[in-house]
Amino acid sequence: MGPLIVQSDRTVMLELDHPDAEQARHDLGAFAELERAPEHIHTYRITRLGLWNAQAAGMTCEEILDVLHRYAKFPVPSAVEREIRDATRRFGVLRIVRHEDHLLLTSEDPAVLIEISQNKKVAELLGRRLDEHTWEVGDWARGQLKQQLLRRGWPAADEAGYTPGEPFPISLTEDGWTLRPYQRAAVDRFVEHGSGVVVLPCGAGKTLVGAGAMAAVGRKTLILVTNTVAARQWRTELLARTSLTPEDIGEYSGEQKTIAPVTIATYQILTARRGSTYRHLGVLDAQDWGLIVYDEVHLLPAPVFKLTADLQTRLRLGLTATLVREDGRERDVFSLIGPKRYDVPWKDIESMGYIAPADCREIRVDLTEKERLEYAAMGDQDRYRFASTCPAKIAVTKALLARHPGEQILIIAQYLDQIENLEQSLGVPAVTGRTPTAEREERFEAFRTKALPVLIVSKVANFSVDLPEARIAIQLSGAYGSRQEEAQRLGRILRPKQDGGSATFYTVVARDTSEQDFALNRQRFLAEQGYGYRIVDASELLAPARPGN
Repeated sequence: MGPLIVQSDRTVMLELDHPDAEQARHDLGAFAELERAPEHIHTYRITRLGLWNAQAAGMTCEEILDVLHRYAKFPVPSAVEREIRDATRRFGVLRIVRHEDHLLLTSEDPAVLIEISQNKKVAELLGRRLDEHTWEVGDWARGQLKQQLLRRGWPAADEAGYTPGEPFPISLTEDGWTLRPYQRAAVDRFVEHGSGVVVLPCGAGKTLVGAGAMAAVGRKTLILVTNTVAARQWRTELLARTSLTPEDIGEYSGEQKTIAPVTIATYQILTARRGSTYRHLGVLDAQDWGLIVYDEVHLLPAPVFKLTADLQTRLRLGLTATLVREDGRERDVFSLIGPKRYDVPWKDIESMGYIAPADCREIRVDLTEKERLEYAAMGDQDRYRFASTCPAKIAVTKALLARHPGEQILIIAQYLDQIENLEQSLGVPAVTGRTPTAEREERFEAFRTKALPVLIVSKVANFSVDLPEARIAIQLSGAYGSRQEEAQRLGRILRPKQDGGSATFYTVVARDTSEQDFALNRQRFLAEQGYGYRIVDASELLAPARPGN
């Protein structure tokens, strides 16, 4: 009997103590989402979007059902099998194609076309009905139509192709390096299937996947990134790894406004408004791009979704460590950027030696009696912040620093007043959103070269910051139960170490508070990726260290 219990509500329970649990987790994670992750039983849910992403990545309905039947302890409920077959049958029943100069919505099933055309929001996007199998669609409606069809349970296969964009040859230098096998596979899958998302852990070289795609496409490219620091890191990496010269790469940010054959723009500049108008969308849309790369696509702001809906004729590549979006807009990523094209579990890449193994621990501290009374009298939002910034965390941080002398350590916090207090208490510099870009880069570079062994960072370091020798992360506060944030923060310490050693990820949490409740959600991400999660009492840590600890 296997480790899975498949239930009629499409939840799947995984028994972790079973000898086949690890392989079952690996296979199940390709199409099901982890919902709860206590010590012995993990609960997954099978959703339509998860099934469609698995199909887009090359998994068939029969392969999905085989996973369930192969690992099931009891027979798979027939209702679940029917629902999986129904959901996977819907994928691609509707097709968006181009015939001569016309965009068409077509299907071999006329009843489906009649069904969706009865919906008011879909009908507004359709043109003339040509026959029982075909409707005309305006080019302007391509993205919005895919959004609406997905919301109605009929994900369309977009086979209309792309505007080539202006040619601009780019080659990888591969001088002393080469794309890793999974990076090459990701590029090949993208080139073969078209627009979509590549999911790889932080530290696994998503930037090189982007560079490989740029070389394969050979066209003018727009790269969208989270902030100016990320833009500079993309530029540095492209100059080192490709044939691009400094004149070939432009930066379009709050600090520079240069457009070049390869232009790196920040999400912030694209969302800057003058009144009700997004000032810079038109400038970038006017270029003849052949490829648009979305870095950290799980963070895409709403206005960029709007821009992307209008850019469906351009080839699009999304890069991310996790498809989880806290705003629930995974469907919009699927319909506007594209479905998941390639995904490798973090533990698989760790086993190849391309990211460092990590030990994850939650350290629980206690509020004082006075603090507990204050906490009890607060509203929910104030309670979370109060617990996240409790003074007991500073003593724990000092103890952890003492336990890891000489290591490269990141201390991560959410709140500026907490960070300022840490700076004063620990005598350690910080990087926050208020730190000027030049100063940020100086401090990051000092950390990379080990001139600065400990650095305090706010959420600005969550994204696209390359700190390869960071070995220890101490997380003191975060954005409630954000799994995407947990992915980014863990990723900061996963670059392979020169000595081949492992990394340690500490999360310090106030016991019996809302922070502890939210931490359960963050644990789900670690469990999804196969990481163990040990809970430690602060009193153990503050006791004298024993040899080997």
